[in-house]
Amino acid sequence: MTNLSDIINVLPRMKSGDSLMSALEVLPGYNREIRNSDASVKLMALSDLYKVYIPSQMSLEIYSKLYLALLRSMQKKGTKLAVRQQNQNYRAIMQQEYSGIMGGSDSFTIIGTSGIGKSSAISRAINLITENRVIEANNPYTNVVPCVIVQCPFDSSVKGLLLEVLRKVDEVLDSKYYQNALRARATTDMLIGSVSQVALNHIGMLVVDEIQNVANSKNGKSLIGALTQLINNSGISICMVGTPESNKFFESAIQLARRSVGLQYTSMSYDKYFQEFCKVMFKYQYVQKRTEITDGIIEWLYEHSAGITSVVVALIHDAQEIAILNSKEILSLESLNEAYQQRLSLLHGYIQPSISPGKQTSKIKKKAPVHTAENETSDDRISIADLVAKAKYESIDIVQLLKSNIPVVEVAV
Repeated sequence: MTNLSDIINVLPRMKSGDSLMSALEVLPGYNREIRNSDASVKLMALSDLYKVYIPSQMSLEIYSKLYLALLRSMQKKGTKLAVRQQNQNYRAIMQQEYSGIMGGSDSFTIIGTSGIGKSSAISRAINLITENRVIEANNPYTNVVPCVIVQCPFDSSVKGLLLEVLRKVDEVLDSKYYQNALRARATTDMLIGSVSQVALNHIGMLVVDEIQNVANSKNGKSLIGALTQLINNSGISICMVGTPESNKFFESAIQLARRSVGLQYTSMSYDKYFQEFCKVMFKYQYVQKRTEITDGIIEWLYEHSAGITSVVVALIHDAQEIAILNSKEILSLESLNEAYQQRLSLLHGYIQPSISPGKQTSKIKKKAPVHTAENETSDDRISIADLVAKAKYESIDIVQLLKSNIPVVEVAV
């Protein structure tokens, strides 16, 4: 228990450097003897691949941004200004008189390509920042949830988002704000006042995920406006997380752009971190025949994942799953290619395997005109793009198809 004005002292000290990297890292235990277990046991243990978390520079920046945002928000709790804002919020609920006394703390965005680990980085950072799920204060008596995470509704409904915030608070504090709002049939205007009051008293920071939904909805600007009003009436920090789709929306007007200043990330480059990431993931092998990762395999993984870590994990996981099910029991380029062709077919349009950071695992020596039948004329030529399309449509091995139509030289790796 503590005074509300001293509540920031309850937060764990900010970490940095090697201590932060170590705290963020998650490496599940691995027993190599499991490779000789039954297939069902190995397949169940294989899911540990999805628990691995290796922090990157993005992880450090997100941790720092969230920690400082929460600190600024918590500093306003228990102040005289906060008490005046509480009274104003009450009048807003009863008399629809809106006035932001505290002013905004800040809002910012974390925008990044889907699958690069934004949500995982945010989750790990919040776990470190909020060691206590609830912070209790006794002067005045109140409970504060350091961080509340909600998802932006698919239709960008303002009312839907506000009700979800109340529901999330009820889950942690065992309160009845959500039920009371439903029972009172609260309008959107009433909900803004109610949620502002709840946020002022019980929320440290609000994280709104999937914010790209505002870009394709007519309610997008209304939802951002509601979040802006929530910031001004509660003083809490709001973090909006989404994919690059939301950039065009935020760039469309100055009032939106100033609310979206933050962190932006794209898919990884072929650097030391990506190589180390692949090496760590390759250590978690559950097939009988263990293989060592090579530079060729790392390059293949980069080519067939476009630098997206979640795709790398899916490739290594599914390749081992396929190898266990077909009794080949080896994690090799062949099994990885099977996983890419069979399990990731929907991603082929977003990944360009022909683009390599260095040498390619295979290359075409010479492009030659191809005839599909003996009676074809010189104009009836099939391009490589046609062969690729045919392989995808008919589920044919592209390597064999190329060999049968074009002179190909394979390079051993």
